[in-house]
Amino acid sequence: GGGIKQLTPIGQSGELIIDYSVHDAVAAGFSKVVLIIRRDIEAEFRAAIGDRLEKALSALNVEVRYVYQALDRLPDGFAVPEGRIKPWGTGHAVLCAAEAIDGPFCVINADDYYGKTAYRLIHDELIAEAGKESPAWCMAGFELGHTLSDFGSVTRGLCRVDGDHMLTDVVETRDITRSGDAALADGRLVPLNTPVSMNMWGFQPDVLPLLRARFVDFLSDSAADPLKKEFLLPIFVGQLLRERAARVRLLPTSDQWFGVTYSEDREPVIRSIAALTEAGAYRRDLFSDLCPAERV
Repeated sequence: GGGIKQLTPIGQSGELIIDYSVHDAVAAGFSKVVLIIRRDIEAEFRAAIGDRLEKALSALNVEVRYVYQALDRLPDGFAVPEGRIKPWGTGHAVLCAAEAIDGPFCVINADDYYGKTAYRLIHDELIAEAGKESPAWCMAGFELGHTLSDFGSVTRGLCRVDGDHMLTDVVETRDITRSGDAALADGRLVPLNTPVSMNMWGFQPDVLPLLRARFVDFLSDSAADPLKKEFLLPIFVGQLLRERAARVRLLPTSDQWFGVTYSEDREPVIRSIAALTEAGAYRRDLFSDLCPAERV
């Protein structure tokens, strides 16, 4: 609906969704925040949140890094197709952040509120797997019914899992809507408790060479529309799973997701954050409940 939705104020003191996400990540034990932005919005981003975030996190011994996603950040031998405006997608965004990644890491969307539980689950799983010869990655699995919008259809990665909570497939599915006690997805009814990907991933550093190789394959694919195709994390992971080239543990959470998919979503998000604050989940001075600590 106009503007940059990631910079939409939703807190009682003008906080953005990313303020709460960073708070929850730091509370869970993460030690660095890497902000992936377009260079042309840097001044607006710093004014809206960046400067304030750096000040709060500096007092908590948490490092903040900026990296820039740009259309022309491509492997050698490739150029931006004439007329391409659309960003290359979330997989490319992570590649743009590779210079700032030196250990296990979590990936989130800036305009999604994930709840506190998912950060603790992913942090602890990343630490448990770090250093193993073939470490598993992980993903926060949300219940589909907790991720729908009342104002239009959504796109979600519908997940299939085995008996050990390991992902077997992620199917990026568009135009999902609520339909009574179920959801309508791709012309079929899907239970509301179906696990879905909300692009909250826990990766080990071994994901980066795989991402680079698959991005080259993606750019080389002449069958896809060069002006619209996107290199998306759920599609990337789904391909590896089908090829048995990766192991990903689904970490189920029943936390309520919310975000600003549509402009009409803003008021419900504001009310939800206010309710969480009143219930004591957050302080009005957001980061005041966190203390400097040695972080892993």
